[in-house]
Amino acid sequence: MDFDQPLAVPPADGLGFATSWPVRTGDVDPDNRLRFDGITRYLQDIGSDNLDASELADLDPLWIVRRTVIDVVRPALWPDRIHLRRWCSGLSTRWSAMRVQLTSEKGALIETEGFWINISPDTGMPTRISDKGIALLSRTTDEHRLKWRPWLGGPPPEDAGTDARFHLRSTDLDPMGHVNNAAYWHAVEDHLVARPDLLAGPHRAVLEYNAPITGGEDVHVRSEQDAESMSLWFLVGGDVRAVARVSGIDHY
Repeated sequence: MDFDQPLAVPPADGLGFATSWPVRTGDVDPDNRLRFDGITRYLQDIGSDNLDASELADLDPLWIVRRTVIDVVRPALWPDRIHLRRWCSGLSTRWSAMRVQLTSEKGALIETEGFWINISPDTGMPTRISDKGIALLSRTTDEHRLKWRPWLGGPPPEDAGTDARFHLRSTDLDPMGHVNNAAYWHAVEDHLVARPDLLAGPHRAVLEYNAPITGGEDVHVRSEQDAESMSLWFLVGGDVRAVARVSGIDHY
């Protein structure tokens, strides 16, 4: 099953883009655990920094995320300092899989992968990665036939689960007028309050974005729980805009 597949191993030492910063108090829960929305903001920030430090800032400046995978092997706890390393683990002509490994001075280990799509600033549609961009991304992978395949397929339950209103705030919107991908994780964190068992050991959280949510839309989150996992569907009317799942993992 795709949801359970291990993430690609890191490349040789010295390859990829690296940076670090302190864990921020605004990104942790009452137990000082670095939350999923905080992790996602860190992924966005290192992505921006990586772009600015490379030729991609001019050649391929606009990317959107289609899926985020976060494996928390050992959680980061405030106070601590996070070290981030980012590299490409697979690509095709229009998209790439970008791995980010987060480690810390106190022993945290969080492995992530984002499926990023290159977008034309002129048309707003997926577009071919520049030749130089492909050359840069290829430095850390030999996988050039990356295909999109959803991990969280299937409709939401019709007669099971629980619905809750997802209240949008003006601060949830990005420059494109869409709900920022980190804001979706607020709902995941809200539901995890009742599932400390899922956070007790190594766990994987996946969020797939099917279509944007924009300001003013009426959004509901439908949840379904079982002994080993939690699933969420972000609904606008009957349209599934995003799907999330959190489950324990045992391959680390």
